[in-house]
Amino acid sequence: MAARLLPSWVWVTGLTAGATVAVVLLAVQADKGPHPTAAAVRPSASASAGAHPSASPAPVKAPAVPAASGTGRRIVYSLGAKRVWTVDASGKATRTFTVWPGTVSPDPGTYTISRTRAATTGSDGVQIEHILYFASKSGLSVAFSNAVDGASPAPAAGKQTSGIRMPKADGAALWTFGTEPNTRVTVVK
Repeated sequence: MAARLLPSWVWVTGLTAGATVAVVLLAVQADKGPHPTAAAVRPSASASAGAHPSASPAPVKAPAVPAASGTGRRIVYSLGAKRVWTVDASGKATRTFTVWPGTVSPDPGTYTISRTRAATTGSDGVQIEHILYFASKSGLSVAFSNAVDGASPAPAAGKQTSGIRMPKADGAALWTFGTEPNTRVTVVK
């Protein structure tokens, strides 16, 4: 009966205070647990005699820009490697990443980004963004893009698709690089 005599604000205040205490206790416990750390790898001027092999794998070096891909600022797309490079005016790769091509691929050659579109629905029904059109083949427009949700589903069976999909972060970076005027795309085998 005593519970009915207390105003509702007392109950709300009490429950809020109790929940706050519980959250603080959990935060203190979490703070005492292990924390992820970034290992700083510093190159050594010389190898020491007592060096031991590391249990961590050596960083993977990104593949070099294909030799026959031209010169100057450009996007390079390797059909065989399913990989894209952005190359600055000095010929240095600024980014590289793997892609998921559609069922229709462009022919090897040099193209220019002909049209851009911020977002639309792909021919496979997937919402896409950062679309950079640069070629056409078999009546389809060939373009780089990424799925809005970051996924890359397999093309529908029997359906021709010409989109070259990539992870969302790479799509945003390629969009920034490719929307500059007269950006060339070199497609190599």
